[in-house]
Amino acid sequence: MTDEEIIERFERENITLAPISKRAYAYFVDEILVSLLFILIYLDYIPENATMEDTIGMINNMVTYVLMLKVVYQTFFVYMYGATLGKIFFKIKVISISDMENPSIFYSASRAVVRLFSESVFYIGFIWAFLNPKRETWHDKFGKTLVVNAF
Repeated sequence: MTDEEIIERFERENITLAPISKRAYAYFVDEILVSLLFILIYLDYIPENATMEDTIGMINNMVTYVLMLKVVYQTFFVYMYGATLGKIFFKIKVISISDMENPSIFYSASRAVVRLFSESVFYIGFIWAFLNPKRETWHDKFGKTLVVNAF
């Protein structure tokens, strides 16, 4: 689908792209939620008498689990609801460009993995949205999705 066709379809169905500010706020809410979830899951693994250095070292060793949790969180909520909890709170959602519905499980998972890559490369994949008229990040491009206002 070309950009012109997408714009025409959006106008016809009264769909507007979500502003980058709403996306940023939703991102921070999701990061806080995933961090709290991680702490709740692994709190019992931190001994009470551990020093701060030991605790930081243990958390650094669990970075793979944090990344997996982020992928599962993003994939599940985008596939099931078209939005993560942060996006729901800010009334924005992720839609597939092809059918304007929630992305498939494959594209939701692909989008979540590329999102991690975008974060790890100095957030360049996110900054890309400022240079793009459709406000697409790398994970939006790869997942064939757009983020729109839900209401």
